[in-house]
Amino acid sequence: MADVMTARGPDAHGLYVQGRVGLAHRRLKIIDLSDAAQQPMVDAALGLAIVYNGAIYNYKELRLELEGKGYTFFSQGDTEVLLKAYHAWGPDFVKRLNGMFAFALVERDSGRVLLGRDRLGIKPLYYTHGGQGIRFASSLPALLKGGGVDTRLDPVALNYYMSFHAVVPAPHTMIRGVRKLPAGTLATIEPDNTWHERSFWSLSFEPREEHKNFTFEDWKAATLDVLRRSVKRRLVADVPVGVLLSGGLDSSLIVGLLAESGASGIETFSIGFETVGEEKGDEFMYSDIVAKHFQTSHHQLFVDSSKALPALRECIANMSEPMVSHDNVGFYMLSKEVAKYVKVVQSGQGADEIFGGYHWYPPMLESTDSVRDYARVFVDRNFDEYREMMQAAYVEEDYARQFLEAHFAEPGAPRPVDKAFRIDTRIMLVDDPVKRVDNNTMAASLEARVPFLDHEVVEFAAAVPAEHKIAKGGKYVLAEAARSVIPHEVIDRPKGYFPMPSLKYLRGPFLELARDALLNQAATDRGLYQKAYVEKLLKEPEKHITPLRGSKLWQLSLLELWLQAHGI
Repeated sequence: MADVMTARGPDAHGLYVQGRVGLAHRRLKIIDLSDAAQQPMVDAALGLAIVYNGAIYNYKELRLELEGKGYTFFSQGDTEVLLKAYHAWGPDFVKRLNGMFAFALVERDSGRVLLGRDRLGIKPLYYTHGGQGIRFASSLPALLKGGGVDTRLDPVALNYYMSFHAVVPAPHTMIRGVRKLPAGTLATIEPDNTWHERSFWSLSFEPREEHKNFTFEDWKAATLDVLRRSVKRRLVADVPVGVLLSGGLDSSLIVGLLAESGASGIETFSIGFETVGEEKGDEFMYSDIVAKHFQTSHHQLFVDSSKALPALRECIANMSEPMVSHDNVGFYMLSKEVAKYVKVVQSGQGADEIFGGYHWYPPMLESTDSVRDYARVFVDRNFDEYREMMQAAYVEEDYARQFLEAHFAEPGAPRPVDKAFRIDTRIMLVDDPVKRVDNNTMAASLEARVPFLDHEVVEFAAAVPAEHKIAKGGKYVLAEAARSVIPHEVIDRPKGYFPMPSLKYLRGPFLELARDALLNQAATDRGLYQKAYVEKLLKEPEKHITPLRGSKLWQLSLLELWLQAHGI
């Protein structure tokens, strides 16, 4: 199981087995590069052992507090701080952590195991219950390698996948035998293998008393303040930290705030592809403005998209779950290049979801039926089309619609627009962009840090009135706050995207790949889709597009390619 995850941690490996518990770990050395920080980490005096993936940015402050309580330390990293913090404060120690994490803590004497996942699900945690007890891992393929997993497809997950453009909310995954721990959740496994779960974080969009008299200028200043702290925190490392610089507002602001904090010799990375027809394949013009303005050590990485097809197969083989976004392969190729220079990067993911960058938010401000209006722009196909597409054995109920209704009915998000922000932050963000970043960077042995997803930033953004976020094309308060930090050309530019022109439409070899995936023997034997529906999509692939401009054909093909890549 650990060998499958070598790319996630190529620098060292370790194994710990005692009684009924076995732990294995693959290490990417970022904080405390010495062997003292090796994992699995065992503290014999406290009777605790841990395996952990992530980065705790406030570990030095927590360590000082623990030393004040009399704890002594044998390493200089964040892993040992987790062990001592659990011993000192119990399971609620997670509320003190600022960072990204997935961990398993073992109590030697009681046999109890505690699993935890960070508030925004930046780090993954998959598990399986079976005849061999309970197993868990940072990736789904690692669990498959352990054997004994029920690999039948999950009808609930299938309905989510085809409705929310590949987003499958926790605890479901595409296969019945594997589940994932929801973000912001602790799970306790008792010695008799009983399982108890509880959430340790919630996100409220209710107005707060302390913001009662805030002006727009106050919101701008507070936006910069909370982001300054977040960006600076993410410099905590014993290796250099770079920035993925697309030339858009979000990543440019990260560079600007780093420069403002006094960071020198900032390494920045931009990716470009060749131009196809009128479709420009890079945004170097904008990233160059930022790199020049802040005098960063800038790398323009040009990627030949003729290499995209073999890279796409590698990318799919590295996916813990099927992810349809076309920028996956671009991000994968970028990560491979960046990893030649640095081991840690900051990245701008999450800003659109928390500061209102998407086109479906403004209409939600006037919505009289929040579920209907959100589904109209966000849901890929209605249940009638789902029935037309899937073989009857996989069609049960419209689980996606039920999920949407239940989530929108929960308290804490009073207006339709707030409900949209909440589901995008708590659900869609976790199981699309966040998962995409972790999968593709870790496949290249690269750690990605996402300052917009610091939980303090997310909580602050939830308190900002929606009107300030979605005005003038979106991310208004963020853009206006950024004017005092970065060049205006980057702020007032047209909204960009992660460009890969040759993959924007399914044509040529990419269309052939999709066709073969759906018509080969493995797909035929599986019998997932109705033949007439597949033929309809193959006949006119560019005609069948989701409301969010995704290819319906690629959704079907990608799922098959993923299942085939993992031998499911």
